[in-house]
Amino acid sequence: MRTRYRLGVDAGGTFTDFVLADRDGGVRLFKALSTPDDPTRAIEAGLALIAEATGESPEAVVSQADLCINGTTVGLNALIQHKGAKVGLICTRGHEDSLEIRLGHKEDGYRYDPEYPPATMLVPRYLRRGVTERVISTGAVHTPMVEDDVRAACALFRKEGVEAVALSFVWSVLNPAHERRAAEIVREELPGVPLTVGSDLYPQVREYTRTSTAVVNAYLGPIMAAYVAAVDRWFRGLGAQNPVRYFQSNGGLATGEVLGGRAVYAINSGPASAPRAGLYVAEPFGAKNLITVDMGGTSFDITMTKNGVTAVHKNIDFLRYRIGVPMIAVETLGAGGGSIGWIDDMGLLQMGPISAGAAPGPACYGQGGTRPTVSDANLVLGYLNPEGLVGGRLPLDRAKAEDAIRREVAEPLGISVDRAAYGMFTIVTNNMVNGIRRVSVEKGEDPRDFALVCAGGATAAHVTALAREMGVSTVLIPKLASGLCAFGQIISDVKHNYMAPFPARMDAEGVAERLAETFAALEAEGAAELGADGFGPDRIRIRRTLDMRYVGQVHECTVEIPVGPIDAAALPSIRAAFDRRHRDLYTYDEPNSLVEIVNVESVMEGVIDPPPPMRIAPGAGAEAARKGERAMMFSADADRRPTPIYDGARLGAGDRVEGPAVIEEETTTIVVEPGWTATLHETGVYLLKPAA
Repeated sequence: MRTRYRLGVDAGGTFTDFVLADRDGGVRLFKALSTPDDPTRAIEAGLALIAEATGESPEAVVSQADLCINGTTVGLNALIQHKGAKVGLICTRGHEDSLEIRLGHKEDGYRYDPEYPPATMLVPRYLRRGVTERVISTGAVHTPMVEDDVRAACALFRKEGVEAVALSFVWSVLNPAHERRAAEIVREELPGVPLTVGSDLYPQVREYTRTSTAVVNAYLGPIMAAYVAAVDRWFRGLGAQNPVRYFQSNGGLATGEVLGGRAVYAINSGPASAPRAGLYVAEPFGAKNLITVDMGGTSFDITMTKNGVTAVHKNIDFLRYRIGVPMIAVETLGAGGGSIGWIDDMGLLQMGPISAGAAPGPACYGQGGTRPTVSDANLVLGYLNPEGLVGGRLPLDRAKAEDAIRREVAEPLGISVDRAAYGMFTIVTNNMVNGIRRVSVEKGEDPRDFALVCAGGATAAHVTALAREMGVSTVLIPKLASGLCAFGQIISDVKHNYMAPFPARMDAEGVAERLAETFAALEAEGAAELGADGFGPDRIRIRRTLDMRYVGQVHECTVEIPVGPIDAAALPSIRAAFDRRHRDLYTYDEPNSLVEIVNVESVMEGVIDPPPPMRIAPGAGAEAARKGERAMMFSADADRRPTPIYDGARLGAGDRVEGPAVIEEETTTIVVEPGWTATLHETGVYLLKPAA
């Protein structure tokens, strides 16, 4: 760290988390209620908490921070709520409907459901304008572009008040001349209107994916640009000496200037930092197979890391829209602390996906919420401290929680409030178990081979129940669990993806030389961009991947290859790596079949030194941290039992807590079920395991 502090901000649906690390190894976590209508108000509230705790003004803290990092759900929320910009699309004539045709595909799970509604189009049909032009698959121009068609589209967009334009022509990735000339015309005709050019944003083979990605980027661009400008202005006003960094869905950082034109990279930026934090947390324990679970107020996010490598998806449907750019693979459920319990038409109890959010919040928050939520159930079961969350700054009202559960769950089902609360707890836990199975069992992985890393403020109340159901024997809960994504941001590197199309068979003449030239060009561009951002050659890390397939296949798989010289002698090892990858994914390979490359990608990272690790002093034994007991319920059929409560702030390294017990940290509550133990490690991480 070059200066005194490093600050990370993660804006969630209910809370905005702040992690402040100093160069002495101190790490502090702060939480403020999110303000979706104006996220800078939550940042202001969080900085006020930091100022109160440090005795320094927000200006002093920010001016002494070498990295102010912001992860945001602004883009994600705009896409969920369909509150993006009014977009016009300019495409090759005859391809105006490719967004609705969607390759003839319905999302998995709904493929055979005739009543499943079509996705809402981000560009209405009348704002999709075709241009006479055609480039063919060799890159040759078949039909010259009619420039008047572009001008006519711009005239319509001007009349209709279009706020952003997406431009995507067929085979523009092999010959972008038409797209570039059309872009010049759009900028002349519509000065000041944001423009997304498909071959610049996503230079990869696949026309529908490229067009859809460009449209999503245009749809979110003005909102993200306004947000970035407001946050940058806010931090500059506080004396920030360095540009604010923003976390991207690809798992790395970028400046606001970069993100402003690549809004699609910010869609899922919040949970994308969890795997990096999970690896950091697990390193002292030697664990590299991790399932990181993050239960906040609104959602439950799951990521998987195997052998230290986190799964990254490209060309996927996200919220029903095809997105091509790389994104950390995150499974998201509507299962947060604010998830509402309700009775369906069959008289069955359901949990979520609707959430009470930050406003009005769960009934127990006393802010106007009347619906029973997961947090209300946890309070009634005795798991949560009735004196309040976040160190008592958010008081809880047990009577309101009981009234909500009684009215909407217990009485309709004819059961007691206690049993209703435990039923809510069990169902939301089972929903989370099913989500974990989707990223593990359904991908051919045994979750028992993985450690669970706990993130989010609400996860620790459920994590031993989750582990018990999954058969997982190692659970890691950092003291910073409720702000783990914000912590992941301050230890992450700057990251950019550089892509190019490369349709070629591996047996084609000169393919190795062309491949080497393509990678060299991409990496020269990346080195220049990172160099301008202050990273010298010794601070740049490179990863190379190829999208490959057997000739005749429709879909390709991504293969990582070594960074080094590429010549004819390297091709057999690349081919062997593809066969292995195909076998891992699909259980078979075809070593005698021809193989073709479709796309290439260089991932360029500017390496940032992480802050020093946290260190916890040795403890005096768990009993010294015991602060009382509460009656808690651990089974639908069992009575409440007196359960010891421990103050996490008074536990030291090596202290061991036996379940049943509750450990209360300032921003999270750890429920240690009967038959489990929790031991605090010197790095501030609780290791939970079944009792021997």
